[in-house]
Amino acid sequence: MNEIFDFFLEAYRNTPTYQIVLEGIAFVFGILSVWYAKNENILVYPTGIICTVITVYLLYINEYFGDMLMNFYYSIMSIYGWWNWSRKKENSAVLPVSRTNLKEKQLGVLLFILTMIVTYLVYQAFNYDMQIPNYIDVVTSGIFFTAMWYMANKKLENWTLWIIADLITIPLYAYRGLGVLSFQYVIFTILAIQGYREWKKSISKNLQTV
Repeated sequence: MNEIFDFFLEAYRNTPTYQIVLEGIAFVFGILSVWYAKNENILVYPTGIICTVITVYLLYINEYFGDMLMNFYYSIMSIYGWWNWSRKKENSAVLPVSRTNLKEKQLGVLLFILTMIVTYLVYQAFNYDMQIPNYIDVVTSGIFFTAMWYMANKKLENWTLWIIADLITIPLYAYRGLGVLSFQYVIFTILAIQGYREWKKSISKNLQTV
């Protein structure tokens, strides 16, 4: 048991207190954001923005530029998602949960590829020495980017992408010594599985009322 605690605490022995506090705040708001997303609650976006803005700063000072780019994108996409989810017509939401059609799947593939290219170019712009974890980061960035777009448009498949990318990110952050963030993604994975089930039920319910 002590070895587990040592794993999570070792990376923070020489970390400034303010960074630990910021990571703790991002941790809490990140969990809240996914919880609200699971329940189709629009508070997913203000809580998510707080988390991602803090995370952008933390990743920047640690030089994880791919992840930093993704969290910056999450902040921008959260503004769009906030607006999109809040749209109403005759006091009813105009954006129900739905599955992606063929065109949206093709767009998702395009976003995935373009994001990987952009993320790789960002690393190159900072003259970063690319290692295997960085290439994994490039791939997960593409998955997360597409997942965020699907979530902003309430597409069920966003949860599938979150689950895949979360499972990859857990050992990646553990390898980097970011124990708290690694643990956070374990929780994200659990919530994403629950979110997939809840949104799937929502689709079935909507079809029954049509």
